[in-house]
Amino acid sequence: MLLVRPPQCCSLRIALTRRLFSSLPPFLLSSSAINPTSTSSLSFSPPFSASASMTTSPTPPVAKKVPHRMELFGDVRVDNYYWLRDDSRADPEVLSHLKAENEYTSLVMSDVKPLVGEIYAEMRARIKEDDISAPVRKGSFYYYVRTLTGKEYSQYCRRFVPTDAPPSVEDVMPTGPDAPAEHVILDKNVKAEGHDYYSIGAFEVSPNNKMVAYAEDTKGDEIYLVHVIDAESGKPVEQPLKGITSNVEWANDEYIVYVTMDEILRPDKVWLHKLGTDQSSDTCLYHEKDDMFSVDVTKSASKQYLFVGSESKNTRFVFYLDVSKLENGLLPLTPRVYGIDTTVDHRGDHFFITRRSEQCYNSELVICPVDNVSDFTLLLPHRESVKIQNFHIFKNHIALCEREHGLPEITVYSLPPIGEPIRSLENGRRIEFVDPVYDVGLEESEYNSRILRFSYSSMKTPLTVYDYDMETGASAQKKIQAVLGGFDASNYVTERQWAVALDGTRIPISILYRKNQVKLDGSDPLLLYGYGSYEVCIEADFSRDRLTLVDRGFIYAIAHIRGGGEMGRKWYENGKLTSKKNTFTDFITCAEYLLEKKYGSPQKLCIDGRSAGGLLISSVVNMRPDLFKAAILGVPFVDVVTTMLDPTIPLTTSEWEEWGDPRKEEFYYYMKSYSPVDNVEAKDYPHMLVTAGLNDPRVMYSEPAKYVAKLREMKTNNNLLLFKCELGAGHFSKSGRFERLQEDAFIYAFVLKALDLIPKASL
Repeated sequence: MLLVRPPQCCSLRIALTRRLFSSLPPFLLSSSAINPTSTSSLSFSPPFSASASMTTSPTPPVAKKVPHRMELFGDVRVDNYYWLRDDSRADPEVLSHLKAENEYTSLVMSDVKPLVGEIYAEMRARIKEDDISAPVRKGSFYYYVRTLTGKEYSQYCRRFVPTDAPPSVEDVMPTGPDAPAEHVILDKNVKAEGHDYYSIGAFEVSPNNKMVAYAEDTKGDEIYLVHVIDAESGKPVEQPLKGITSNVEWANDEYIVYVTMDEILRPDKVWLHKLGTDQSSDTCLYHEKDDMFSVDVTKSASKQYLFVGSESKNTRFVFYLDVSKLENGLLPLTPRVYGIDTTVDHRGDHFFITRRSEQCYNSELVICPVDNVSDFTLLLPHRESVKIQNFHIFKNHIALCEREHGLPEITVYSLPPIGEPIRSLENGRRIEFVDPVYDVGLEESEYNSRILRFSYSSMKTPLTVYDYDMETGASAQKKIQAVLGGFDASNYVTERQWAVALDGTRIPISILYRKNQVKLDGSDPLLLYGYGSYEVCIEADFSRDRLTLVDRGFIYAIAHIRGGGEMGRKWYENGKLTSKKNTFTDFITCAEYLLEKKYGSPQKLCIDGRSAGGLLISSVVNMRPDLFKAAILGVPFVDVVTTMLDPTIPLTTSEWEEWGDPRKEEFYYYMKSYSPVDNVEAKDYPHMLVTAGLNDPRVMYSEPAKYVAKLREMKTNNNLLLFKCELGAGHFSKSGRFERLQEDAFIYAFVLKALDLIPKASL
């Protein structure tokens, strides 16, 4: 049994979803960093009241009112700001209003511009700008990502593996003058020239290692151009494929399989493309016509099969494609049965399948023979308190990532030789971790190897990559995220607390603070983060930008509320549809618990959420505005009823199983009872910063724009209300790592301003 301890250092599958939160990027590419401010410089003397400062601030933009009447079930709603929606993103009047909001935000924040620069410099100073990711061995090459000093973007690189020996935990990619030369396959800095936004959504190497297919987005709208290049020369192999998602896989060295979207950006078709032929002649392998389902394609660990899945929020079924017999086309593997969700991989003469149903809501693991896919054998039964999250299959092992008590765990099982019967999984070896809250995940590993790669971090432990020998239990640290400036994990404390909801449900809270910076007497500033949708787990992982506030004396907490997946499938189901309000009341319960236990006070409590988390934050400030001093709403989903009534808006139909279909009276009135735009009232609101992306395909920019306009009309106090819309980005904001850092610094400066915590030296 491996016991992973925090390093001593000085230094699932989710398909395209409108309201998906912005996941933290890999640590190498992270734009966030911690603040190196010494203890002696952490005294604060509020020079002004953020509320009072509005008396000398410029006049905020006032959106014109154009009544738009909407009636359903005899209920009339009037949206005075519906005109702000412009699907072309080109209406001069709309763009003028968005620019006016941006200018107003800049003017209001101009007094803390030096602080923004100070925070940015501190955060950037914590980043090791010239770094590489942990190399991944694929056949005869090591593949890795490199960042360069001063450059916004990364490079994709590789080196030859100078040995025929099988992989081991002792493997180290050789460097230096005698090592095989580094080859830069693709430099994103070069590709990004001339673009305000640049992102690569897929980077897939062909089976023979001679070509690369990569998906490129230059707007932030998540509609990709797929290029196929020679891995050595970088020259195009053919004309790029247009209008693609980032879901691309090699079938073999001659064929690519990719996914396209319909007019509402729903991934609906899977295509087979032969290199060197025109895209118009590609073969459609599958077309999903049900607009509540979306398709995806994955490759088996054995590389012998491609799997095409079609899924809604409750159901998933899978086809398989033998890459050596493409002429056979797709064959059904798991049936299309409402409420049954399956995920598949392959080893030898068996398919391995996790299967979730109403009875087995946390999933069971079964296998079936490749030549008889209806003959299932149960390997691991459903367990009420343990949820199977995902798994990696190897030639001789299987590694499962599961959740228990709200935390992820990894268990490794040995498998009998291929060809022998597999009757059950027994005597698994669990990898244990010592932090009270943490994150761990399975990383890319070689199918024929005995080496499992996984990553580990906690709220005080930088992301660390390990290789683990599944036969001996030996492990080796392969990479730890560099945190410059004397970072010492022992200066920080992580905790797990439990708040109790009115219905008796215990809600986990993850907490981080710095030992010598907090008093725990109710006087400390507190930032509470939440999400609570789509069964997404918000993990207690490491973030350098989070420490920017923690080193300034903040307590940082994550409320793992219902609607997420942290505590299993039922946790999610009890926070969706007509149970959605549990998400909001859970968050309020967590806030009240933290204040009761002296982790903060309402005068120093800031709350934060993105996307569906923005729905959470806007809902709770409608419900309990008195409880919070400030709120950050990143690309928030706030116009729930109007959006979910409009099937022409991207991805609405696929989310009726998440939020409900308001064309049905029960869902209409339930949604209306919490939809933030529909529940703005004439009352005092906290200081608020709202963000949006003009090209966002998941949450239309017009939702937060309308929300802010209505708040300006209705709210009764002079607290800050700022709206910042990125005119050249989408759901995930700016693409460059230092550009994102500037945005983080701006947000932190807003938090400090709103909570009256501006250091004297920063004025």
